[in-house]
Amino acid sequence: MPFRQSTSLPRPKLGISACLLGEPVRYNGGHKESRLCSHTFAEHFDFVHVCPEMAIGLGTPREPIRLVGTPEQTRAVGTVNRELDVTDALADYGRKMAAELDDLSGFIFMQKSPSCGVERVKIYSEHGMPSQPEGQGVFARVFCELRPELPVEEAGRLNDPVLRENFVTRVFAYAQWQQLLQEGLTRKAILSFHSRYKYQLMANHPEQFRTLGRMLGEIGLHDPNELGPRYFKGVMSALKRCATRGTHCNVLYHLFGYLRNALSPADKQEMQRLIEQYHSGIVPLVVPLTLLKHHFRRHPHDYVIEQSYMQPHPEDLSLRNAI
Repeated sequence: MPFRQSTSLPRPKLGISACLLGEPVRYNGGHKESRLCSHTFAEHFDFVHVCPEMAIGLGTPREPIRLVGTPEQTRAVGTVNRELDVTDALADYGRKMAAELDDLSGFIFMQKSPSCGVERVKIYSEHGMPSQPEGQGVFARVFCELRPELPVEEAGRLNDPVLRENFVTRVFAYAQWQQLLQEGLTRKAILSFHSRYKYQLMANHPEQFRTLGRMLGEIGLHDPNELGPRYFKGVMSALKRCATRGTHCNVLYHLFGYLRNALSPADKQEMQRLIEQYHSGIVPLVVPLTLLKHHFRRHPHDYVIEQSYMQPHPEDLSLRNAI
């Protein structure tokens, strides 16, 4: 029987590089389909397909483009015809999409792309040699600068289970904040959001969690429409840091504390043993968490039922089975 939270999860909308969903939009007429995105994620997210290079009028097949210059001054030009310069067109499209796609809860970009790569994109010198440090794709750079709180990730990095779980956690947090904005930003709504995300924030960034708590301690002195964006900026900054086994264990023990008067000595010993096994890397996070959920189904606690940490994303994504 799954753990039932009092707050249901939304179905987020994500932007995604179209080639990752199998669309033949790459320079050679091919694609870079990610089955994680096109199959697994597609069951839980609505996608908005974006191909900046096709959108600015480059057909397929086409001459490839690459970044030339330095990280501070980068141009996107043809690999054969250097007079083909699409830098401004890609940047303009990034500004256009950042404004139009205001209902996104995240974006998955194609890695190493001169238009869509978020990081580690090769920049070539005038002599054709790759420069260091590496840079960002033109479209992705402009889009991300204009939407700094939006969760973004590259498809290749999503193969890492820790980064994958972190990204999806951020996406659902962002989607729930969007719901809150639609309903109207009030002091009560902000405090309720912070209460639900207490243990998730504690797992990702304990110091930032305390800073946000101090910020909300003075909420009565501020207009929620002014404080809310500052608070949420801090939330997304905190959630971007990946939780560790140590911080997860800290949260597990905090949650375990709500059960101390309800469990038998044997149950307590088993719970503690599984938390320590997780801390040692013997079992994944899902193991102690599943036992915690089992005990909270038998001994419900209203505050814990509200906690996003208990189920920050759909259970059948199995994201905590590998971390």
